Amino acid sequence: MEYDCKKRGRLNVSPFYLQNKRFMTAAATLCIFNPEHDLCLANGDANYVPPQSAVDFALRSASVMQVLYPGACCCSVYDPKLGPAVLQGVAAIKAWGWNVVLRRELLKRGAPECLMPTDAELQTIRELQHRSTVLPLQGDCYALYRVDEMDALLRDRKDWVLKAPWSGAGRGLRWVHGRMSDLDRSWFEKTVASQRCVVAEPRRAVVADVALEYCGGRFVGYSYFRTGNGVYRENVMWRDEVIAGHFSCTDLQDVKDRVERWLAVNVWPRYGGPLGVDLIVGNDNRVFVSEINFRHTMGMVAHSKILQQ
Repeated sequence: MEYDCKKRGRLNVSPFYLQNKRFMTAAATLCIFNPEHDLCLANGDANYVPPQSAVDFALRSASVMQVLYPGACCCSVYDPKLGPAVLQGVAAIKAWGWNVVLRRELLKRGAPECLMPTDAELQTIRELQHRSTVLPLQGDCYALYRVDEMDALLRDRKDWVLKAPWSGAGRGLRWVHGRMSDLDRSWFEKTVASQRCVVAEPRRAVVADVALEYCGGRFVGYSYFRTGNGVYRENVMWRDEVIAGHFSCTDLQDVKDRVERWLAVNVWPRYGGPLGVDLIVGNDNRVFVSEINFRHTMGMVAHSKILQQ
């Protein structure tokens, strides 16, 4: 989603892009790569300082945004070149993901406030990203508030994944088998105190990870990717028709239809930016909704790259 000082909301015109990353011209669109986004959402404080490793990665890899927006001026918000002299020529700003830390950093560097989401809009994004949002699409996943609720679930099923509601990139996950350890219980109570609940998801035998990619309220395409212990590893560079064909024996299409009906009612009236719906395919060929990321994703990057080949 991008913002315009003259009229808040999404622009309908095609902005002029300058390919040279060092300089900007009038009417340019600035694209910010902020992979620290999930960490910022989890913390929630506008004064949060991301770890240096995340900042370094953003500085090294900002050109990934050029795959999504060819010819755009792309950088990290921590790029030393980003200041008033650059930002005065910006007509619109796009981000990997919007959060209060990014807004504060851009304002500090001289970006016009009207080019960014409001505090209320950023709060909406953070609330949507809370894992409890997607529970209506998951069926057998639960928001838990007390340790004894988890003990009760363990009596019926031995293997669970516990998830902090605001977490990403494999962080905030705990695998529980049979019983809760003292460390599990301590983590559970601290997470509930800071993030309102813990989400419990049955641990499944996963044979594949697929995502539905959306932007501006419309379906952009599929992505097929690999993970390890809940951490993203890489995308498989398959076109949409290959992915759809490969999983035609599953209920992928039915799940996609159900997700889109839910998005139309619960998300698009409140948020029109990029999002990815992560799905897992079980060994019984059933497809389950795992999570929704209210930001750009590496699946979108892979999808764009395939289309550009």
